[in-house]
Amino acid sequence: MTMMDRRMALITAAGIAALPTLAGAQTNAAHEVIDLWPGPPPGDTGARIVRKIDDQSREAGKLDRWVTGIDRPVMVVRRPARPNGAAMLVVPGGGYGFLSYDNEGTSQADWLNARGITAFILLYRLPGEGWARREDVPLQDAQRAMRLIRAGAVAFAVDKSRVGVLGFSAGGHLAGSLATRHGERVYDPVDAADRGDARPDIAGLLYPVVSLDAGFSHGGSRDNLLGPDAPEPMRLARSVERRVSASTPPIFLAHATDDGLVPPANSIALFQAMEAANRPVALHIFSAGGHGFGVRPAPMMEAAAWPALFATFAARHGLIGA
Repeated sequence: MTMMDRRMALITAAGIAALPTLAGAQTNAAHEVIDLWPGPPPGDTGARIVRKIDDQSREAGKLDRWVTGIDRPVMVVRRPARPNGAAMLVVPGGGYGFLSYDNEGTSQADWLNARGITAFILLYRLPGEGWARREDVPLQDAQRAMRLIRAGAVAFAVDKSRVGVLGFSAGGHLAGSLATRHGERVYDPVDAADRGDARPDIAGLLYPVVSLDAGFSHGGSRDNLLGPDAPEPMRLARSVERRVSASTPPIFLAHATDDGLVPPANSIALFQAMEAANRPVALHIFSAGGHGFGVRPAPMMEAAAWPALFATFAARHGLIGA
């Protein structure tokens, strides 16, 4: 048994115990909880961070829990009954101020599992909760998560060349940052897993925060990530549309015209940047859906079609079979 295998075996039970409310409803023997870091995460200042789960559920049978106080970032692994070798890192949104664990986490894992895709729900650290270098904290966790998935590919029964990322709202900004800044060193390596590649093979961004330019960014996400008085060079350097390069993977974008929180101009800007760089990209802008539709929009809303559209895009680019 390798060091990685031993660590996974040990932390599964510990991780479930550390997430009692979430794990009790959503975790079983097939749903491990994987610590991202073997010790204190990068940027640990010793600040006291208290995990809180705020139940926003309004409908019977539809969980909607918001998580704050991420003192210990983890991945919750959701395995399909018949895995096809593909994997997806699922990145919930919440304006970098909380994590929408169900609407943009467990509900996504359900439909991915139904298509044979192993889902890894990322509970990443929130920048304003006392971490040093707050602007890099979420990307540290996302890069580390991708490397751990590939390092544990055999144990997870996934193909390390078929690992994507799916992000929502501010989680879309993080997923987009991973897609465009996967090679940027934002933390010091801690073990052999960090020799691995953090580049996702495909990225799906749903109603994403893309730009941190004051012109059309979501102010709450920008301020929660960078702080309220971030200088312009920092804002521009962390605007996803400005970081597209020849190594950026194929990107799928979906947005609704009636999104009252994050303007569709964000997705359009990234689409244009991908086109200019001659990188594969698809953009779907729906007439209705609002913000945060996840996989729960009303059936008659066009936005309800996005999972099938994304699956087609993923098949076209080799993540899953047609």
